[in-house]
Amino acid sequence: MVLYLGWTMPTERYITPTRGFGYALGIIGGSLMLVLLLYSARKHFRWLRFLGPTPSWFKFHMVLGIVGPLCILFHSNFKTGAANSNVALFCMLTVAGSGFIGRYLYAHIHSGLYGRKLHLGELQESAFGLREVSGSVSFLPDLVARLEVAEKRLLASGPHLSMLGFLKPLVVRVASIKARWQLHGYVRRGLRANARTNHVIAAESKRLRRTANGYIDRRLAATRRVAEFQGYERLFSLWHALHIPLIFMLIIAAVVHVIAVNVY
Repeated sequence: MVLYLGWTMPTERYITPTRGFGYALGIIGGSLMLVLLLYSARKHFRWLRFLGPTPSWFKFHMVLGIVGPLCILFHSNFKTGAANSNVALFCMLTVAGSGFIGRYLYAHIHSGLYGRKLHLGELQESAFGLREVSGSVSFLPDLVARLEVAEKRLLASGPHLSMLGFLKPLVVRVASIKARWQLHGYVRRGLRANARTNHVIAAESKRLRRTANGYIDRRLAATRRVAEFQGYERLFSLWHALHIPLIFMLIIAAVVHVIAVNVY
């Protein structure tokens, strides 16, 4: 909403990057982006424990990663300018975009937004627990066997070379959609065939179909998360290796921009 207002409103009438409130927004935004580095420092250096717990700094890091770029965008009136300004602006947008990607990957290997890191064993136990409630779909005796075959295929899908591990979530997601479509089709056909000879199933076919499809979806979702986990770990590792250099590139571009504006 704030981005849309800044983009559509004629902010240049009220905000000037070189003086007053517009200039202050640039200072505030740049300072907030620098404070972001404290999260990395707090995470890696034990002697900084007096600054507070790491989860709290992570929340602060995410808030600053949104507020800082917003201040800078309003400082620039959502427009490009001189060469040094453009370099600093695009570096900032790259780092902010990278942060949103990191947030997405983080959510797939942690419990909740600020939670602890998950372990593969926990996900496997959760998926195994769903298999023990298969009695709810006993009216389709072959469904559980078909589900188990689909789950094995999901767990085995994806590139086997470690360097291509980052592609595994995409391959698993596509395989999961295909398995879901096939199993839902089996349920539909099975209920239709049973309804011809069983009046109880005919009367309850809609409810039974919802029950079976819900069971399929829960099991496939749990198995998919197990299969994707290692791929997301690999992706998060690659993202982290790229995100840190981008931050330092932003700092250098911002320093050059400040010097160019105030000296020349």
